[in-house]
Amino acid sequence: MSEHSNSAHAKSPLKMYFSIWAALLICTYITYKAAFIELGSFNAAVALGIATLKATLVALFFMHVWHASEKLTKLVVIAALFFLLLLLGLTMTDYATRPWS
Repeated sequence: MSEHSNSAHAKSPLKMYFSIWAALLICTYITYKAAFIELGSFNAAVALGIATLKATLVALFFMHVWHASEKLTKLVVIAALFFLLLLLGLTMTDYATRPWS
């Protein structure tokens, strides 16, 4: 097999991967600590917000969306984030308006 010198994907340095991994670990720790803080109806919103941040980091760096050169890839990711925010917004609206006994 021949080596392809014109790779479409830029190689990311190992330091960046470990930095993102550390950020994911910190976000996981923040999620753990936030579970013990009484925020009322905002507990789920905080947990979903942190989970969304972690998913965004994974998609951007480990799935190489950040360095994608195709416009279609970026369009699909932006559309997916829009629908995720729409889904979370409608879910949290339903959750916030439920009568609690």
